[in-house]
Amino acid sequence: MSQNHHYDAVVLGGGTAGELVATGLARAGRDVALVENRLVGGESRYFACVPSKSLLLSARRGETWEMAVARRDALTGHRADERIVARMAEEGVTVLRGRGQVTAPGRIEVDGAGHGFGDLVLCTGSEPVIPPVDGLADVPLWTSDGALSVPDLPRRLVVLGGGPVGCELAQVYAAFGSQVSLVEASGRLLTAEAPFAGEVLADALRRMGVDLRLGAGLSHVERKESGLRLWLSDGGTLDADRILVAAGRRPRVEGLGLETLGVATSPGHGVPVDETCRVPSTSGDVWAAGDVTGVARTTHAARYQARLVLANLLGEHRAADYRAIPRVVYTTPTVYAVGISPKQAEELGIDLLTAGYDLAATARAAVEADDRGRVELYADRSRGLLIGAAAAGLYAEEWMSEIALAIRAETPLSVLTDVVHAFPTYGESVEAPLRELAGRL
Repeated sequence: MSQNHHYDAVVLGGGTAGELVATGLARAGRDVALVENRLVGGESRYFACVPSKSLLLSARRGETWEMAVARRDALTGHRADERIVARMAEEGVTVLRGRGQVTAPGRIEVDGAGHGFGDLVLCTGSEPVIPPVDGLADVPLWTSDGALSVPDLPRRLVVLGGGPVGCELAQVYAAFGSQVSLVEASGRLLTAEAPFAGEVLADALRRMGVDLRLGAGLSHVERKESGLRLWLSDGGTLDADRILVAAGRRPRVEGLGLETLGVATSPGHGVPVDETCRVPSTSGDVWAAGDVTGVARTTHAARYQARLVLANLLGEHRAADYRAIPRVVYTTPTVYAVGISPKQAEELGIDLLTAGYDLAATARAAVEADDRGRVELYADRSRGLLIGAAAAGLYAEEWMSEIALAIRAETPLSVLTDVVHAFPTYGESVEAPLRELAGRL
């Protein structure tokens, strides 16, 4: 392609959001280029959602590690993107491989080749954060990328971080025989969600043999003849063969040349976007979708934002509504949350009403021979509406979807209490708390 070629739009980053936007624009007849320096298809397909859920399923099925790895690698296409690139080319997307950097308004350079553009869409995603712990940079480390792409099964694994990624991978490796320890300084798992969710998951992990070190941070790390020694802030120690860092992610915003467009960025923070996913800029039309915005860091949220960007670029004004974006941890049992959490409600000063129900009281729990779990629903007393929910239980990612719809549609509680659920299902567990909330309101 000529260095002087001018595209109607350039999509910077070929992950979930970038692929969707670029393909949609091409189908609409726009001349569009997608810039990607790694694998087209993004983290979710190769190093996150797909491989982790595959391994979790293999663990539940009792497969061997070798079978699980083979299945994982087959689902990720053995981390090769040729088929995806070919499909996008058939749709009319020009894929430019390399690092893209904006050099001037309407100009981008990709590994030395210059191109012009009209609209710029930022879909560069996020990257793992490595904590500044003494000695950590000098020892063998995994991030989720490594843990979900290599065939290794460490004998002793220490997971740093008790968020969704840390909990999922701790369960995966424990299920396949690793001696797993999980370190979380905050004192509990899944700190952003309702406390009961982390407690249910903590119990499940302990039953699998995971050593939970909650309330203690990592002080320093040293190499030993027999592996690694980790010192914790409470004076405890751990020995490991491998450390898996799952201490959060930060948006990829550095080195993109966004300052040439007047876009304000700061390390660790996403690019600012308005309700249409447009980025405030002094030069040109700039949009963003996915993790790079820092708004909602899930694959389904990235897809939602990408659809918004695409619609707005094609002339259909659409504004984002993030009230009912699910947050899911695909462990066994699953943790599902949507809408406002109790912690967020406290920060926002919302007068929150809470009603809960233990899954052990359902007939489905008896059928499954698994009494773990609970569901909680949260209503705004002043508005009389359901605004949040959390659940920990088998298949919660499936049977809680109706609650996400209720929150998004602002369905009256009088309607929700009249919904009939099939017997025996876990979905029945929302009936009692819905009736309780309706009565209290």
